[in-house]
Amino acid sequence: MLPYSQVYGHNTTVDISRNQLIKIPVFKTTILQDGYIDYLLNEKSNNRMKNETGTEPKFTTKTSPKAEPALQELFMDSIMDIYWAENHLVKNLPKMIDAATSSKLKTAINDHLAQTKTHVTRLEQVFELLGEDALAKKCDAMEGLAKEGEGIVESTESGTATRDVGIILASQKIEHYEIATYGGLTQLAKTLGHDDVAELLYQTLTEEKAADQLLTDVAENDINFKASEEA
Repeated sequence: MLPYSQVYGHNTTVDISRNQLIKIPVFKTTILQDGYIDYLLNEKSNNRMKNETGTEPKFTTKTSPKAEPALQELFMDSIMDIYWAENHLVKNLPKMIDAATSSKLKTAINDHLAQTKTHVTRLEQVFELLGEDALAKKCDAMEGLAKEGEGIVESTESGTATRDVGIILASQKIEHYEIATYGGLTQLAKTLGHDDVAELLYQTLTEEKAADQLLTDVAENDINFKASEEA
């Protein structure tokens, strides 16, 4: 019998004190005091190790060739997230159009509403290219941004340029969220080899940037000055 301090091979017989024999699958070992051995059973390639909260990570690395890579799962989850966000905007933007006073701002938001409907359709094309059903996952960020916009409308006086400024601020926060999302998703699609998907996402990214710039132009060339003159 080898002393307890010697551990070797897989399925090794080890004396851990009290003359007790056990068989353990050894992948990593650490020798501790008093003749005890701390070992890790790497049975699932440590892809299912729990985090500090005691819950398993949502996106985990896998060894099975048939399993979806964790990055692909994260990518799909993000696609479902922005799909919900775009559909939510289709319902929310008409409220902003009704609340706005400036004709230029109304036109800008109305144009973006038409674009957003196109973005929804484009995302459905993305799902199809990926061989997945078009499913939406609630986007907490977009829900919060939309509620913030509604709060600005409720807290400002109807027919004022000040309300229009607030609507632009809220709208640009949404645009920046979408720009960050589509920018990141475009890069992920390229990394994962989904070049056709990346092209569609990049089209939307370009349109979101243009919409953001249009809102800036409307604010700087008209509305901000009018708002500054209001009591």
